Amino acid sequence: MAKLGVNVGRSGLMRPNETMRLIFSAVIGVMLGYLFGISFPTVSITKLHFPSSIISYIEDKNSGITTQTLLNHAWSSANTHKRNSTSDPNEIPKIHVSTNPKGAEMLPPGIVASESDFYLRRLWGEPTEDLTMRQKYLVTFTVGYGQKANIDRAVKKFSENFTILLFHYDGRASEWDDLEWSKRAIHVSVRKQTKWWYAKRFLHPDIVAPYDYIFIWDEDLGVEHFNAEEYIKLVRKHGLEISQPGLQPDRGLTWQMTKRRGDREVHKVTEERPGWCSDPHLPPCAAFVEIMATVFSRDAWRCVWHLIQNDLVHGWGLDFALRKCVEPAHEKIGVVDAQWIVHQVVPSLGNQGRAENGKAPWEGVRERCRKEWSMFQTRLADAEKQYYIEKGIVPPNSTA
Repeated sequence: MAKLGVNVGRSGLMRPNETMRLIFSAVIGVMLGYLFGISFPTVSITKLHFPSSIISYIEDKNSGITTQTLLNHAWSSANTHKRNSTSDPNEIPKIHVSTNPKGAEMLPPGIVASESDFYLRRLWGEPTEDLTMRQKYLVTFTVGYGQKANIDRAVKKFSENFTILLFHYDGRASEWDDLEWSKRAIHVSVRKQTKWWYAKRFLHPDIVAPYDYIFIWDEDLGVEHFNAEEYIKLVRKHGLEISQPGLQPDRGLTWQMTKRRGDREVHKVTEERPGWCSDPHLPPCAAFVEIMATVFSRDAWRCVWHLIQNDLVHGWGLDFALRKCVEPAHEKIGVVDAQWIVHQVVPSLGNQGRAENGKAPWEGVRERCRKEWSMFQTRLADAEKQYYIEKGIVPPNSTA
């Protein structure tokens, strides 16, 4: 131990030449560090935007992409950002495109993807090879498990040209997996919501833009006499932007306009009870369909989506206002008689309500429907009145 202590003590004493060597190395290190530092531009770390490929590299180090290549890309982007932030008129200006969608003004137009779709894509392979076909139409059903058999029959009336989208109001979406078509359908499940609640949140016009026609249907429709492809042909032939199949006359009929006529392909006008139609070109005698089995063209839906009120979930009153979205409405809204359906009048959604104050669940739902109708009418009338006043025009007496 004594010997070891002597050796340690001697090693702690530096010779003069070793001291000079250490000082010289430190000076050289400082000089090289300085020269190395000034050779790079100053870049704030908060402005160093790494491309998504760096994230991919971190997740998969066997990707074959070198770290240096990715960092070079990042430094290049940072340098571009730095040049764009200077006031030198000879420098490249910042990107700002006012015609881009709101919030995307700083992006070059060529990279802006403002629309989407419901096409299912793979997690592998070339993106350009994902889709073997692009469906031209979209059909949505708002469903509960109790109507599974009926929806199965209905979906089979729609060809492969249709994307199938189910909105599940009872939370039982996984219980449809035994149906073959269900595996390629889109399922959205939120408990105790209506189809207009779903439509407002999941059918934005930019999401459904690829589809020529959008079917927004209830779950209690009999389709024995209906063929979707033939229906589309008639809609195109007669120039209908908003339509519905005719309803079998003796089942669940409310309005004469939606009653099927057996002597024609399509009708656009009808006669109602005395006093119901102040103008033969206005609802419910014309420019009118119900909201149980409505079909919209792409352009009509872009308008109707904005008409749907975010907090009014039942859609009552919407059928009388659809005419605001097409012109002339009495020519572009109609009922297709040659392809007709049966309204089975199954009050399944009403059972999703709550029993309160001695009232059954469905009674509370129906009361809310009526209240929403009144609120919608008031809002629409007030909005039109305000518009005309701001334009210095005397408002018309009615929005009906």
